[in-house]
Amino acid sequence: MSSDYNPQSIEKSIQQVWDSEKTFHVKPDINKEKFYCLSMFAYPSGNLHMGHVRNYTIGDVISRYQRMLGKNVMQPMGYDAFGLPAENAAIKNNTAPAKWTYENMEYMTNQFKQLGLAYDWSRELATCDPKYYKWEQLIFTQLLDKGLVYRKDATVNWDPVDQTVLANEQVIDGRGWRSGAIVEKKTIPQWSMKITAYAEELLSELDNMPGWPDSVKTMQRNWIGKSKGIELDFKVNDYDDKLSVYTTRPDTLYGVSYLAVAPEHALAITAVKNNPELQSFLDDCKKEQSNEAAMATMEKKGKFSGFYAVHPLTGKQVPVWIANFVLFSYGTGAVMAVPAHDQRDWEFAKKYDLPINQVIEPTDGSSIDLSECAYLEKGKLINSEEFNGLNFNKSFKAIRYKLEQEKIGREQINYRLRDWGVSRQRYWGCPIPIIYCNDCGTVPVPEQDLPVVLPEDIEFDKDGGSPIKKMPEFYNVSCPSCGKDAKRETDTFDTFMDSSWYFARFTNPHNDENILDESANYWLPVDQYVGGIEHAILHLLYARFYHKLLRDLGYVTSDEPFDNLLTQGMVLKDGAKMSKNKGNTVDPRFLIEKYGADTVRLFSMFAAPPEHSLEWSDEGVDGSFRYLKRIWQNIQCFSEDNKKIQAIVQDDLTPDQKTMRLKIHETIKKVSDDFGVRKIFNTAIAACMELTNALVRFKDESDNGRAVSNEGWQAIVKMLSPIVPHITQELWQQLGNKGLIVDVSWPVCDETALVKDSIELMVQVNGKLRAKINVAANANKNEIEEQALNDENVKKFSEGKQVRKVIVVPGRLVNVVVA
Repeated sequence: MSSDYNPQSIEKSIQQVWDSEKTFHVKPDINKEKFYCLSMFAYPSGNLHMGHVRNYTIGDVISRYQRMLGKNVMQPMGYDAFGLPAENAAIKNNTAPAKWTYENMEYMTNQFKQLGLAYDWSRELATCDPKYYKWEQLIFTQLLDKGLVYRKDATVNWDPVDQTVLANEQVIDGRGWRSGAIVEKKTIPQWSMKITAYAEELLSELDNMPGWPDSVKTMQRNWIGKSKGIELDFKVNDYDDKLSVYTTRPDTLYGVSYLAVAPEHALAITAVKNNPELQSFLDDCKKEQSNEAAMATMEKKGKFSGFYAVHPLTGKQVPVWIANFVLFSYGTGAVMAVPAHDQRDWEFAKKYDLPINQVIEPTDGSSIDLSECAYLEKGKLINSEEFNGLNFNKSFKAIRYKLEQEKIGREQINYRLRDWGVSRQRYWGCPIPIIYCNDCGTVPVPEQDLPVVLPEDIEFDKDGGSPIKKMPEFYNVSCPSCGKDAKRETDTFDTFMDSSWYFARFTNPHNDENILDESANYWLPVDQYVGGIEHAILHLLYARFYHKLLRDLGYVTSDEPFDNLLTQGMVLKDGAKMSKNKGNTVDPRFLIEKYGADTVRLFSMFAAPPEHSLEWSDEGVDGSFRYLKRIWQNIQCFSEDNKKIQAIVQDDLTPDQKTMRLKIHETIKKVSDDFGVRKIFNTAIAACMELTNALVRFKDESDNGRAVSNEGWQAIVKMLSPIVPHITQELWQQLGNKGLIVDVSWPVCDETALVKDSIELMVQVNGKLRAKINVAANANKNEIEEQALNDENVKKFSEGKQVRKVIVVPGRLVNVVVA
């Protein structure tokens, strides 16, 4: 070993050993406890950034630690390769998305290997590989057969330039996030999955997931949005259908002063036929965002439809308005408005001079001012006929009973969750395996004809849009049922489909005979999942849903995909998230070339706990590098004389040697807890640094002294190996060991070393610290008092004074009271 720490040569050499020996390749072993550790697979953007480095290092540290506990550890990696960013990049660089994606995947794989990540690369998969998405297509056809997917017209955000549906989050100030085109509301056929059929299970299972952060579970509960309310019917004058509305506040029913319907509602369309001037308002609404977040802040606008409804209990006429704040996709597309007790309704009523009827008053008799805002609290009913004086719970039951008796209302459980629309009009995605036949209707592609392969050798037209929609050779096919001419579906799947089951396919990614096999039930559920909290709702909710689909199709037996979830914090620089737009990024390649991967890994684990944001520090990176050089130099100095290390002779240990062993095993105990229970690695690293300092100060060249030093250095190397695997492999061998440190057992705390022969006590005189004494661990009260009173400093402050009493607090202090 060179006297100088040269990380580049060390790391390359060890990575070659791991690769040639297939160190991290794994297969099921029923004789060992399994541990499946998975970090969210990467999008092949081409370059790893520091957020990637931190995320994947966290997963790697956990994996390596679990392997040292003797478990059969699987840690795979692959690529979430489909999606609009690849399309946009391909158009920008005048190439095909497939070529751009495959080149990036190859480059990123090399970057992953440079970081020393312990991945089983034999399991690598990419969602753009037909061998992967063949099974996704088969699952879809099986779900279609079970009635869990369907196709219907849906109102969507349509970008006329990009020729695709946009998510609500991709509409910015009424324009497409990429093209800048004015977004239109368009009704087109969309394939959807019935995630709502699993809403109750997705919600209730959150109570049985102790390994997930409470914040993520709360976000999912809110997104699923279970509520108990009443659905009731309003008759509408001169209109054939009734208006059904859902409310969780039936106690406010007598305060209804208007109804509001979404611009897409059938009543609104009918109103336009009666009053063409309404059309311009409906056209304006089509240009606005239609998500709940946007509607909470947008200006409330409306037009009177010309229709009046009949209040189901009072019989009074209630005007029906068309309003931009009503979501057609949520509930019935119509709401009852109670301005006195709903702030949104209040704002609308104030703007259009509609009545504000108070029907709830505070239970404490205090007054409210409805001219300032709505009163939102649940209180006591007033102006509500026979229900006056009732509280919320009693009025809910009483009003529900009356509505049910008159057959105009019923109690209902509703969910905020909507079915998952999975159709996308872009090219770079998994083809939807459906054929449309004029005679047979919608026909799934038979299993023997799967996969429907996405053509990869394509060119984009200047007008944008999906190339396969312009490829007759792709979409003109024969009907699998009757053989007549038919058309293939040219939409592709939402890329969340690809990422909602990849964790299961990793269990045997090269099985060409079936979606999954018996190895899935060996490995699943994932023991530790690592990824950003930004995925708390969409990806993590869809993955849970998809896993339940796989269970109900008979492919897996577990109910949930991930036992434990760790959501890592962001990497910040100058207080802001690193981004190219802000110009505050740090290139990991430069750091690896300058300091080595171990330094980058050490800093990313030491700078902050995994779930907290990490503030970038150049000085912190330098400090991490200096620490690695320090342990390199000290272990080299310790081992260079090649003296044989004897076994520790317990009976011959000196007090200093016992103190050193106490420090070693206290550190092992703490670091084991940090790794295994708390998953907080910065404090584990700090403990190793403290132990390093103690070992450097421990100068004892006796046989027992060197044996204790050797025990300490061996422990440090083992405990640091999951974090800095390259340097610790070299140091492991320098300390006289053979083989790979990844195959070595985690150090075990020797509880006997934690037993102290003596303890240090603080000695106070009249409450002020005057001395520190070491007493035998088993000393009794009298012995402690005697030793404290005989201390020279205690004598100094008590001389000539009467000792009134001596208070002994076991294990902590002695207080001498004098007068």
